[in-house]
Amino acid sequence: MSQKNKINRRNFIKRITQSTAAAVAFPYVIPSSVLGKAGAIPPSEKITMGFIGVGGMGTGNLRGFLEKKDAHVIAVCDVDRNHRNRARDMVNGKNENQDCAAYNDFRELLSRKDIDAICIALPDHWHALAAVAAARKGYDIYAEKPLAYTISEGRAIVDAVKKYNIVWQTGSQQRSDRHFRFACELVRNGYIGEVKLVKVGLPHGNSIRQGSTQPAPVPEGFDYDMWLGPAPKVPYTPTRCHWNFRWILDYSGGQLTDWAGHHIDIAQWGMNTELSAPVEIEGEGLYP
Repeated sequence: MSQKNKINRRNFIKRITQSTAAAVAFPYVIPSSVLGKAGAIPPSEKITMGFIGVGGMGTGNLRGFLEKKDAHVIAVCDVDRNHRNRARDMVNGKNENQDCAAYNDFRELLSRKDIDAICIALPDHWHALAAVAAARKGYDIYAEKPLAYTISEGRAIVDAVKKYNIVWQTGSQQRSDRHFRFACELVRNGYIGEVKLVKVGLPHGNSIRQGSTQPAPVPEGFDYDMWLGPAPKVPYTPTRCHWNFRWILDYSGGQLTDWAGHHIDIAQWGMNTELSAPVEIEGEGLYP
């Protein structure tokens, strides 16, 4: 059920139900779950979802949405066959059917007419293209941080969200954690006194996982060309893709767009400076 149609559809169903009930009782063969009885949510009130990117973070998000009674996942997409088959099987197992569609190309998923909302969890260099394409289709979107690979791409996403009047949420999970919210409320309401300096800590190193950096054959079932997408065309290496993309500047921004995206956001939240921009930036790197 789309966000834009939710109120009208609910009221329509309510009016039809009331008028019909006044004339004739519903046939006893209609399951109570269809009518929303006993706490069940009728299918007409569920949000149908498609998932673009079901690797590590995408799979985590998928598990979370599968537990939501008002969400119904019907399609998944990933350029890695192992990822998308695993996600498809998870959805089918939860839904107790074989209805979940699995796609290699997210454009095929976006061509469907029966999806209300999209969850995007792709490498950063793909965020803007997938998000703008989904917005143009009118889908509401939950997309992983960082918002985009570049500032200009982020602006393109914001403009698309406004133009097509969709609902957008960036997946900064700490924003949804009550402990972070409580801490920010304490700071913003003066419980710790005047704040003169805020320091943000980040994990040490780049956490590159083991693997060869030498060119190698592309694994079967992995659409490497699609994975690269708008990035420069380079030979496949095992340490380039999946988890390690975040440490390679062609695809992401290292710790600044990985963990810093979370922690600096919380610092801004606590200081009530979310709508401001940096006055001065100074960077320093230490090399062994």
